[in-house]
Amino acid sequence: MDIWSWICELPSSEEWAESDSPLIFRLASAGKMQGDSSRSIQLRAERTFESNSEALLTFNICFEGFQPSDTQKPIWVSDACPLSSEQPFLPLVLQLVQEIINRSPAVPDSTCPRSQLQKLKPKPVSWIMESHSPDSFSSFFNLVFLTRLFWLCACDAPSEVGSFYFQYLLGPNIEILTCKQAPVLRTFLVSVGVDTELCFMRTLGYMLVKWIILKEVSVGLQTLTPLVQHLGISYATEAHGLWTLKGYAPINAMKLTHSSDQRSKFPAIGAKESLLRYALAHQQLEAVIQLEYSVGFYDGYIQVNARVDNLRFHVAKLGLSKKKADMDFFDERHFPSRIRVWAGPEVGTTYVSALSLGRSTNNGESEVEKQRIVKGSLGKLKTPHVKARAKVSMKNKMKNWRWDQDAEGNAAVFDAVLCDNVTGHEIATWNSFDNVNYSGSGKNSFHNRYYGVNRPFTKTGGLVFAGDDYGERVGWRLSREMEGSVLKWRIGGQVWLSYWPNNVRSSYVETRCVEWCDEVDLPLIPAK
Repeated sequence: MDIWSWICELPSSEEWAESDSPLIFRLASAGKMQGDSSRSIQLRAERTFESNSEALLTFNICFEGFQPSDTQKPIWVSDACPLSSEQPFLPLVLQLVQEIINRSPAVPDSTCPRSQLQKLKPKPVSWIMESHSPDSFSSFFNLVFLTRLFWLCACDAPSEVGSFYFQYLLGPNIEILTCKQAPVLRTFLVSVGVDTELCFMRTLGYMLVKWIILKEVSVGLQTLTPLVQHLGISYATEAHGLWTLKGYAPINAMKLTHSSDQRSKFPAIGAKESLLRYALAHQQLEAVIQLEYSVGFYDGYIQVNARVDNLRFHVAKLGLSKKKADMDFFDERHFPSRIRVWAGPEVGTTYVSALSLGRSTNNGESEVEKQRIVKGSLGKLKTPHVKARAKVSMKNKMKNWRWDQDAEGNAAVFDAVLCDNVTGHEIATWNSFDNVNYSGSGKNSFHNRYYGVNRPFTKTGGLVFAGDDYGERVGWRLSREMEGSVLKWRIGGQVWLSYWPNNVRSSYVETRCVEWCDEVDLPLIPAK
């Protein structure tokens, strides 16, 4: 699917020299089950002229061969694109992105509702179009166009068109939504700001959620392509002494490590259980991994230090609204159970002479309490009577999160593991679910886990680690010969999300995992 190349060739099309009839690009087509006629989703380009003879292009999307018969009428029409402009198709790109943001799924308790978002500024998008080649920008435009088309087919068209979109358009092109589009997408997300970024990425997440659900139930979509792994999108940046890795992944797109269903070959799922899993599926992990780094120049070597500045993990609920009947199921969500972050030079490098970690494994604290009681009786007894009793008790101080440091080659690893401070079990790797009380009051510390003073998460179910939680630094010593160069440094993260019943009665428990890895710059240039 190369829509952008087709659009760019339209002004110089020789076909328009003879006729002003619209040119058609078939986005997807397939024959009907019965009959010879075919169904298709079409993008049409029409040329018109203003009173001053300025040529304009407008685009519209039409459905052909569906019921009812009036589906051939345009369901979407673009703004006019002046062909005399230096960037004639900038209005088209701006309109598509703006409409994607405006239709972003609702997220409860969001501090940035869609109504408060300003109109998208054209300058960042214009710069992206100028600074990237048509081939690289084409993949980004396909992503934008496919996302905008999702809202048209799934919400504004007959159900037959929606099924057709998932089966013949989104399914064969699902890899467009992978990290392969990261270079241009990263530039776009950084340029438009974090508020627009969240709206855009939550739309992508919602679209993937719907596709995965239909893929799993296989209702009329048996010909869908196999599920592509790592459907989430991530990108990394370097600025102002910080390495930042951002990642987005729908819950159902994450790898399932273990669940209670694995104990039964054919697990029985009732109506309430189905409602719970449907609510859990409409969730997306939004992660920000932020490391602070510094560079020092000394006689004979260069010292590179890094420390955890901020780790933020939020599980956003996409598109569902609260109802009294399903409020408890709506409030259920996954929670982070293990975080693994690493940073280091490229694999195979020889300019790193040593890696120093901040500390070894932290041992738990313990308190020993001793009590001695002496009782005696003196008086008229012939023999004095004395009794002594000693009591020793031990208390262990256990925190919900346990931090470790490790090394893999020249990469420093920061590992945070969530533990049950009642039983001591690591949640992400706990394969025995017998001690999980499904009514919410069992032998574990995760009932009402979003309430109380000692809760391990925020009120909204998120998780934040700052530098004061784990501030020890790691350091690399590099050869002084690397001075003046800009190196590529790896930064990655692996996140486990677990689900245990919180306020509902259910036997469903699971853990999923996602992994991201990217490169950032490390400038070894002394300050003047």
